[in-house]
Amino acid sequence: MPDPTARRGLRVDIQALRAVAVTMVVVYHLWPTRLTGGFVGVDVFFVISGFLITSHLIGHAPRSRGDLLAFWGRRIRRLLPASLFVLAVTMVASWALLPDSRWQSTSAQVRAAALYFVNWRLAHDAVDYLAQDAAASPVQHFWSLSVEEQFYLGWPILILLLGLLAYLTRRRPVLWYALGLGAVVLGSFVWSLRDTASDPAAAYFVSQTRIWELGIGGLTAVAAGVIPRAALRPPARAALAVGGLLGVLVVALTFDEATPFPGWRAALPVLATALVILADAPLASPPVRLMATRPVQWLGDISYSVYLWHWPLIVLLPAARHHNRDALDDVLVVVLTLALAAASKRWIEDAFRTARWNRRLVPTYAAGAAGMVVVVALCTAVTVQAQARVDEDRGRLAAALRAHDPCLGAGATDPSRTCAPPSGPPVPSPALAAMDKSDAYGAVSHRRDCWSYLPRFRTVTCSFGARAASVRIALVGNSHAGQWLPALQRVAAEKRWHITTYLASQCAMADVAQSFDTPAYSDACRAWGRRTATRIAASHPDLVVMTNRVSVPEAGTTSIAASQPAYQSGIARILGRWADAGIPVLVLRDTPAPGDGGMQPIPDCVGAHPHDYATACSGPRSTWLPADPGFAAAQASTSPLVRTLDLTDRICPGETCQAVVGGVIVYFDASHLTATYATTLAPYVAPALVQALRRTGG
Repeated sequence: MPDPTARRGLRVDIQALRAVAVTMVVVYHLWPTRLTGGFVGVDVFFVISGFLITSHLIGHAPRSRGDLLAFWGRRIRRLLPASLFVLAVTMVASWALLPDSRWQSTSAQVRAAALYFVNWRLAHDAVDYLAQDAAASPVQHFWSLSVEEQFYLGWPILILLLGLLAYLTRRRPVLWYALGLGAVVLGSFVWSLRDTASDPAAAYFVSQTRIWELGIGGLTAVAAGVIPRAALRPPARAALAVGGLLGVLVVALTFDEATPFPGWRAALPVLATALVILADAPLASPPVRLMATRPVQWLGDISYSVYLWHWPLIVLLPAARHHNRDALDDVLVVVLTLALAAASKRWIEDAFRTARWNRRLVPTYAAGAAGMVVVVALCTAVTVQAQARVDEDRGRLAAALRAHDPCLGAGATDPSRTCAPPSGPPVPSPALAAMDKSDAYGAVSHRRDCWSYLPRFRTVTCSFGARAASVRIALVGNSHAGQWLPALQRVAAEKRWHITTYLASQCAMADVAQSFDTPAYSDACRAWGRRTATRIAASHPDLVVMTNRVSVPEAGTTSIAASQPAYQSGIARILGRWADAGIPVLVLRDTPAPGDGGMQPIPDCVGAHPHDYATACSGPRSTWLPADPGFAAAQASTSPLVRTLDLTDRICPGETCQAVVGGVIVYFDASHLTATYATTLAPYVAPALVQALRRTGG
């Protein structure tokens, strides 16, 4: 995001580019289907920032530590007051408006945004399959500001070193600037090409794949200082500016979420923006006259604050109005964004930038550090309060489990019982439910987790239960297999069995080319399935328990529905291989998934509707219950060693699925069972396990 600057002396074309860029971003966030590539507005900002900062640095080349400190001090005065104020307000509003199930995740992201490394946190979450179900953070748009702050930290040091090289070699500084900045741009661009092809989810956020875009702005500044303005006649410069603007708009209209990005495609909006800046169209030309209109310039002036405010309002306004976002919310977001941006531009950005007390370095750095401390302290306070609630809720959950109420959780769905409606709030609480995961998740069990992940899907196993057990069970599949571990652990503890997990994140246990972001990911997933099937056949457990959630289509197809036959055949081949090896297999039917019906994470929904979650957080069984090709393959198998178990009625009794069953929150996100609810399913899993083992003499 370009830094806010005073109106006087600014180029009107650059201010107009700011207005265009922030408009594209806001429209994309509010109405993504209307401007599918509006996200490239961020790339426009990157080029502008790189141009302005490099123009300043080569015009006032830093020669000492004092020069660097002075430069960073100006960045602090221009950028931090508004951003830290928005973060503080967002944190307080999130605490007041969002359910407590979101307090810890939100405070962690606000803290990361205040310290300008939230882009790295988002890059980590982008490759975490479970994090994809999480609700949008109100500060996730700060990723681009983090990239820019990291750029501002390193770029002046690079300019200083290049200037020193010019002095030592007695060459013109511009030559070293062009060579040095060009090398950084080339290296970052190659890195962007590689990561966009091999790790696209993280590549969108990480700094090394984005610095080249700011660097192009820097090279544009170097070129502008070398190429005489009179080299092109005014009509030609105006034509170049129009061409660049049209290039940006065409990209915004034609790119979409499926476009691999950044990669080489980001060069299109980046170079188009650089063309507009380098053209420096004369004020009398038609495009600049349009750019110079008061509304466009005003929007360019407040674009930084518009960017800061718009996303928290998009996330938090519906929570304040206690409903899903609608057309009225969208209008209110636009109105409030412009009003707050205008106010913060005048009373925060400009006030701090021009204050006399803030012109010296010590007060500047002290004020910036103090602002960060305040935001981090707010985040810490919210985290502490959230953790205190979670600790209290753990005690209430433990008491409920110790009571051994047969009507707790899945027991309430048993037709042989008459259960009264539960009294009191559900267990675990929404905040605790969001963390109530099986021991396969290392963050919960205080051990390394038990998952094979992108990009390579290495073989990972974990063991649970008695080591000297006479019965060995293999739990196989993706995250919807891992959610059954608590039920199996309860049975294994009673019978002294041993469990070994073979789990992959998102990758289904199927001999199918699954459509991941890259062909390499798809190949790695399929290789994991084949390798795991071979390993299980060789180790010959007493029983394999398998289930999957099919969340990506077969490679080359357009939908999961069209992929069902391929998945069924691919799973049938694996089942047949184990049956041929004499290994019994129990295939569990996949569980209902609220997210398939468009439901938000269940803990968030229950937390936001503490008194009416029975209606607000429910959905039709026909929508929540996915097709299950693995279950179909097992049912179609002719081998007596392949059996099935469908516990849908113990999770979703009737035609309407509920978020809370038997006083227990069923899901920890939008599709995975809480460990507590899975544990209450143990009595219904146990008979099927015993029967499968008896059939083979186990």
